[in-house]
Amino acid sequence: MTTPASPLPRFDAFYNHDELTRLLFAYAQAHPTLVVVQSIGKSYEGRDVWVATLTNIATGAAEDKPAFWADGNIHAAELLASTAVLYFLHELLTKYGSDAEITELLDTRVVYLCPRLNPDGAELALAERPRHIRSSTRRYPFEEDHVEGLTPEDIDGDGRILFMRVPDPHGAYKKCEADPRLMVAREPGEFGGEYYRLMPEGFIRNYDGLSIKVNPDVEGLDLNRNFPSSWRQEFEQVGAGDYPTSEPEVKAMVDFIVKHPNIGAAISYHTHSGVILRPMGTQSDDDMIPDDLWSIKRFSEMGSRLTGYPAISIWHDFKYHPKEIISGTQDWIYEHLGALFWVVEMWAPNKEAGITDYKWIDWYREHPVADDLKLIKWSDEQCGGKAHVEWKPFMHPQLGQIEIGGWDKMNYWRNPPPQLREREAARFPKWMTKIALSLPKLELLRTEVRALGPDTWRVKLAVANSGWLPAYVTKRALMRKTVRGVMFEIHLPEGDPSVSLVSGKARIEGPQLEGHAPKTSLNAFLPNREVTADRAVGEWVVRAPQGTRLALSARADRAGAVRAEVSLD
Repeated sequence: MTTPASPLPRFDAFYNHDELTRLLFAYAQAHPTLVVVQSIGKSYEGRDVWVATLTNIATGAAEDKPAFWADGNIHAAELLASTAVLYFLHELLTKYGSDAEITELLDTRVVYLCPRLNPDGAELALAERPRHIRSSTRRYPFEEDHVEGLTPEDIDGDGRILFMRVPDPHGAYKKCEADPRLMVAREPGEFGGEYYRLMPEGFIRNYDGLSIKVNPDVEGLDLNRNFPSSWRQEFEQVGAGDYPTSEPEVKAMVDFIVKHPNIGAAISYHTHSGVILRPMGTQSDDDMIPDDLWSIKRFSEMGSRLTGYPAISIWHDFKYHPKEIISGTQDWIYEHLGALFWVVEMWAPNKEAGITDYKWIDWYREHPVADDLKLIKWSDEQCGGKAHVEWKPFMHPQLGQIEIGGWDKMNYWRNPPPQLREREAARFPKWMTKIALSLPKLELLRTEVRALGPDTWRVKLAVANSGWLPAYVTKRALMRKTVRGVMFEIHLPEGDPSVSLVSGKARIEGPQLEGHAPKTSLNAFLPNREVTADRAVGEWVVRAPQGTRLALSARADRAGAVRAEVSLD
C-alpha cells in the first residue's frame, strides 16, 4: 500500500476547525512513523483540542525522549499564531531525512504541537460575519446580555469591524492636515476646529441621546489568565475565570503538560508586536535565579538573531500599565514547573511601515502623527489601501448620519495580510529546532558485570547527559522539586527465588546530571571543577545463577530514558 503524499497547506490562508482537523490527520496519514494526532480535550463548545506528537518511533517511544512544546491561537482572533505552529509541523515532516538538524531532532527528541488551543474563539473570528472576542465563547463573568450601550459588531455587513466617526464639537479627534483620511488627537488647549467622536462600529441599545458606553464582550474570558501560577480573581485580573484551570481548554493543556514531565522547553505564539517575550511576568530580573536568567537570555538572544525579532523582558518592557503585572502561561510553565518558556508576539504593522523607534506597549498609548502617516502610506502601497479603510457614509439608527472606516485591526493589525503570513511563520522553525536540540538527553555509557563469587555479581549501569542543558533544565525546577535525579532501576525476574538483591535497591535515585554548557569561559579566574558532572552510575549486588539475564533502566524526567540487558557471566 502506497503512503499518501504529504499535504501542501496554504500558509496565506487561515483554516477553520474542520479544515485544520483534516489537515492534521492528512499529515499523520502521510507520515505514520513520524506523527500521531490526538485530542487532549474538548473546548467549551465541544470541539477537539488537537495535539500532534512528532518523533521517529523507530528510535524509541515519545515518552522516553526529551520534549519541546509549542502552542498557538489561545486568543480567538490571533490566527497567525496557529499558522506558526502549522508551519513548524510542515517543516519537520517534509525536511526529515534531508535536513541534518531536523533529522537529529526527530530521531532523538519529541515535539508536541498544539496549533489551536482555542478552537471556539477562532471559529468566531473566521465566521462570515466575524466577531473578535478575546478568547473563549463562554459567557463570563455574567450570563446576561447587555441592556444598554454600544456593542462592537459589523453593522454594514462588509465582514469587518471598523470605527464610527461622528461629528461633535466636543470630540477628541480631528482630521490630519497632512492626510484628511487619518484621524488624529486634538492638541491640548486646541479649539475652534472640526472635531469628531470615534467609537467602534456597532449599534447602541437604549440610547438616551447623550451617553454612550462601549460594552465589553459578554464573552469576557482571557484563557491566558486562567493558568494556576499567580492566578487572581476578576477584580485584579480581567478574564481570569472562576478559578485556575476552570476553562476546559486550559485544563486540557495543563493536564497534558503535567502528565508529560519530559517537556523541558515551550513557546506560546500570539499576535501582535513583533517581539520575543521572556520570563518573568510577575518578577523583575533582579528577583530571578541568576543561572536561569543567564540561560533564558542566551536562548532569547539566539531567537533574536535567528528571527529578527527583539527579545525583551515581560516585567521590564511589556507591561500594559506600569503598576500592573501580567501572568499567564509563561509564569506557569517556568515558575511552577521550571521549564524554559517564551511568548512570541508575532507581526508588527508599525515596524512593517518603517517605524523603528518605538517601545512596544507605550506606542499604542501615544505616538507621533508622523507614525500614522507612515502607516497609511504602507496601507496604500503594500495593502492596496485596505489596512486603512476609506470613510463611507452610513445612516445609523441611533446616531443618524455617520461614517464608517479607519484601521482594519483584525485583518492588518492583529494578523498580517495574506501575502506576509508565511514570511512571518518562517522566522521561527530554526530557533525552535535549536532550543529542542539543546534539551538534556540521557544516553547509555556502558554496563558492567563482575563476579564476586559463584552466584554473586556486581552490576553497574553508567549513563550520561549528552544535552547542552542540565537534566533538570532550570534551577527553578530544583527549587520547586518538579524533577528528580536520574532514576536507576534493576528489573529482577518475578517469582524466581534464585534471584535476589544483596545490596542496593530495585529503584535508586541518583544525582542531577549537568549538561555540556560551560559554567564559565576559559578566561575565568577559577576553573570549572565539575568536569564529569554529566555522568552517573547505578550499582547493585545480585545473587543469581550464572547466565541469568537482567534488565536495567535509567530515566531522568526531562532527559528521557535508556534501557539495557546484561548477562551474569
